[in-house]
Amino acid sequence: MFRRREAVPFAFVAEADHFRSNVTPPPRERLSASQIVGRTLLGLTVVAGLAGSLVFGMPSLQSGDSGTRQQQSEASDNR
Repeated sequence: MFRRREAVPFAFVAEADHFRSNVTPPPRERLSASQIVGRTLLGLTVVAGLAGSLVFGMPSLQSGDSGTRQQQSEASDNR
């Protein structure tokens, strides 16, 4: 093992490479079917929301002639 050359104010920080834990973490719990279905539905809801906002937002992002035309009311046609 190599020793650190820089000055470290705390000895335990300088010697931290020497200590390794032999304790293994507990195994992960398996997700239940309801948790899997819930997470799947949540993911689908988020994706559907993003797709819906894209579909409804696309007409406002298009540049066309609709903004340059001036609208006239029918009352002004018969003057």
